[in-house]
Amino acid sequence: MGGGRGSRLHPLTQQRCKPAVPLAGKYRLVDIPISNCLNSGLNRLYLLTQFNTASLHRHIQESYKFDPFGGGFVDILSAEQTQTGEHWYQGTSDAVRQNRHHFNAGPEDLFLILSGDQLYRMDFRDIIDQHRTSGSDVTISAKPIPVSEVSQFGVMRVEDDLSITEFVEKPTDHKIIDTLTLSDKLMASMKGKPGEKYCLASMGIYVFNQRVLFNALQDTKADDFGKEVIPGLLGKVGLYSYIFDGYWEDIGTVRAFFETNLSLTDSDPPFNFFDSSHTIYTRARHLPASKVDRCQIDQAIIADGCSLTGAKLKRCVVGVRSVVCEGTTLENVILLGQDIIETREEKQRNSDYDLPNIGVGNNCFIENAIIDKNARIGNNVRLSPEGKPDLFEKGDVIVRDDVLIVGKDAIIQDNTVI
Repeated sequence: MGGGRGSRLHPLTQQRCKPAVPLAGKYRLVDIPISNCLNSGLNRLYLLTQFNTASLHRHIQESYKFDPFGGGFVDILSAEQTQTGEHWYQGTSDAVRQNRHHFNAGPEDLFLILSGDQLYRMDFRDIIDQHRTSGSDVTISAKPIPVSEVSQFGVMRVEDDLSITEFVEKPTDHKIIDTLTLSDKLMASMKGKPGEKYCLASMGIYVFNQRVLFNALQDTKADDFGKEVIPGLLGKVGLYSYIFDGYWEDIGTVRAFFETNLSLTDSDPPFNFFDSSHTIYTRARHLPASKVDRCQIDQAIIADGCSLTGAKLKRCVVGVRSVVCEGTTLENVILLGQDIIETREEKQRNSDYDLPNIGVGNNCFIENAIIDKNARIGNNVRLSPEGKPDLFEKGDVIVRDDVLIVGKDAIIQDNTVI
C-alpha cells in the first residue's frame, strides 16, 4: 500500500509519496517491504499508488527486474478512472477493492497486505505458516508495546490461543488498558523487560483468505482496513494475531524519519543493513566509490558517489552523490543526496549566474537538519532549528518537529543564517 498523502512527513512528501522518501543514504522506504517479500520467497507483488507517484514508479522500474522463468513481478497499480468508478482511493481497503479485477486470485490464494513506509525485517513465511496451521481467516501482525505507550496505537485483546476478541483505538482509560494487557503465558515468549506490562498494537500487516477478503470488500462503505474492515469482521470470522517481537518503526512523521535515520549510524544500530542473510534491495546505480579528503568523521553513513572535502561530520547520513565542501561542519544532519554530479562546465555556469553549486558549500554550519535532494547551499551558511517554533518557514526552509528541513531543489544563498 503506497497511496497515502504523507502529510505528516511534509515537506519531504511535497514532490514524492511516502514510500519514495529516501532512507539510509541509498534506499527508498518502499525497498523495505519489497525486500522482505523477496527474502521470504514471495515474488508476485502489487504496489498500489496514488499521490506524487512519478519518482516511486521510476525507482520501481529501475530496481526490480525479474527473469522470465520465475514468474515474479512488481506491478504498479495507480488509481484510475474506469467504467465502474471515477473516484480516487478512499482508503487502504478501497484501493484493494478497486483493483480486485487485476489480481486473478483463486479461492485457495492468500493475500499479504503491507504498508510501504515501515522499517522492519520479517520473514513472512512465519506469519503465513501460522495463518494456515491455526485455521485463521485473517491474521494480523502485532507488536508488543509497553502500556505506557498504548495511547499512540490501535490495540487488540488477544487470548492465549492468539485469537483476537477486541480492538480499542488509542486507549487512555487505565481500566480498559488493564483488560488489554498480555497474559503471563504470552509474556513468557517475549523479550520484554521483567515486571513490565505489554499490550499488542496492530502493525498494519494482514494475511487474508481470498474469500474473506473479497466478501469484506463488498461493503463499499468500509474504506480502511484498520478502522473499518478488520473491526467489522470481529466475531464473524476467525481473527488471529501473529506476535512480532523484532525491531519495527512506522516512519510517519518528520521526527520519526529523522531519529530512525540517525540511529542507523550507531555502532550497534537497531536495524542492521549489513545482514547478508536478509539483503535489502534497491536500485543499482553503478556510481564510483565516495571520495573523502581531510575530513573528521564521527558516526556516519556515506553512500556511493559522494565527494567530501575538509569537512567535519558528526552523526550524519550522507546520500548518494552528495557534495560537502571545505570548512563545513554537519551535526545530526541527513543529506538525501543528488540526482546528478555537476561537471566543471556546469559549476562555472552556476558561478556566472550567482547560483550555488549542488551540495553544501564552504564554511557552513548545519545541525539537526534534513537536506532534501538537489539542494544548493552556498558558502558561510548557518542553519539550525534551535529557538524556532514548529512550522517556522522562511523561503525553502521549514522547521517541523524540531528538525530543520531544506526543501528539494532549494537554493540557499551565501551567508544565509537561519
